[in-house]
Amino acid sequence: MASAAEQLASNLNFSAFAKAEDLKRRLWFTLGALIVFRLGTFIPLPGINPAAFAETFKSQAGGILGMFNMFSGGALERLAIFALNIMPYISASIIMQLMSSISPKLEALKKEGEAGRKQINQYTRYLTVVLAALQAYGIAVGLEGSRNAAGSVVLEPGMFFRLTTVITLVGGTVFLMWLGEQITQRGVGNGTSLIIFAGIVAGLPGALVHLFELSRTGSISPGILVFFLALALAVVAAIVFFERAQRRLLVQYPKRQVGNKMFQGEASHLPLKLNSSGVIPPIFASSLLLLPITVAQFTAGQGPEWLNEAVAALGSGQPLHMVVYALLILFFAFFYTAVVINPKETADNLRKYGGFLPGIRPGEKTAEYIDYVLTRITVVGAIYLAAVCVLPEILTSYAGIPLYFGGTSLLIAVSVTMDTVAQVQSHLIAQQYEGLIKKAKLRGARR
Repeated sequence: MASAAEQLASNLNFSAFAKAEDLKRRLWFTLGALIVFRLGTFIPLPGINPAAFAETFKSQAGGILGMFNMFSGGALERLAIFALNIMPYISASIIMQLMSSISPKLEALKKEGEAGRKQINQYTRYLTVVLAALQAYGIAVGLEGSRNAAGSVVLEPGMFFRLTTVITLVGGTVFLMWLGEQITQRGVGNGTSLIIFAGIVAGLPGALVHLFELSRTGSISPGILVFFLALALAVVAAIVFFERAQRRLLVQYPKRQVGNKMFQGEASHLPLKLNSSGVIPPIFASSLLLLPITVAQFTAGQGPEWLNEAVAALGSGQPLHMVVYALLILFFAFFYTAVVINPKETADNLRKYGGFLPGIRPGEKTAEYIDYVLTRITVVGAIYLAAVCVLPEILTSYAGIPLYFGGTSLLIAVSVTMDTVAQVQSHLIAQQYEGLIKKAKLRGARR
């Protein structure tokens, strides 16, 4: 089966694209929103000593902070108003989805359709503000206790600095949350994923320059450079292959009579993607790994020794970080797949429309079979996600390769690109269908 990109390339008609006014508006809006996001990553927080903070960040950039700086497009490194990025919103979404599975009230809201979904989204926004405020206050306290050879990071410590930092960072996160929703509604693609994607892609040119500079100065050998570039291409190919892979269950529909006509039974397929959760597991896992750092920042480095050791052990490239990261990816792959696909609901819908799986009784048996197949393919999908995200980081951590080329960044970049191309293609096809309908109406009117 051809991918969305292949279908778009084969069906691309520049005249049709020129006539797709709605698609062009959506593309321009998406581009403008991402430019606004990039501009915000260069607006610094007030009351900060840039030289002192740059020295502090440089000493800790090799840890997990480097990963979150990648997601934020360098905003964390510059301590900009978008330093928290959209991670508090992702953490709030995790908590709300977990609560929806155990809270009868939230579960009932999910079943109410669009109205219930809007209410849950509103709760998620409120929780985002709370989490962002906690993280922002932790950052403010941590900055006040940070001092190095360049001086104190905070020019005038005190409650006023903490208040302005919390308001600024929370405002930045809320603005990005709103901007992501606007991209989803009025642009092309998932707004949250595109914001993270823009942050990753913005750092790729600089990372490439840095990579070749390391090779030029002899910090890494040309052989390692060639091997790493080949590894990156292999990871991209693997991501494309696994993201397109799916198990298609044959669905039969019996003969039916409408009036005096007898219609033959039809056959279709129920596609189950190998990776139904997409890029959500690594993003969720990365978001949760930030929590120990946030707790440590509240203590400004003066907390219990075990907490400082835990934060150090969770740094990027550390064995504990790799293990915890892989386990969180495996967990969220199964969890989010269960959220996205409900076997019982799918089986009920098939029975409602008269469809059945050959050799499987409709109803409960069909639900059990779908759950059985889904579990088996999710095992493979979860292992693929963990391998793509963790194995390249294990290799790069020992070779000193920039973090931008980790498996997580490649997975997000490739997956979001594929999803966006698919959305562009769907808009083009819809525009072509509308043109055919208009032509048919005009011909009918002439007759």
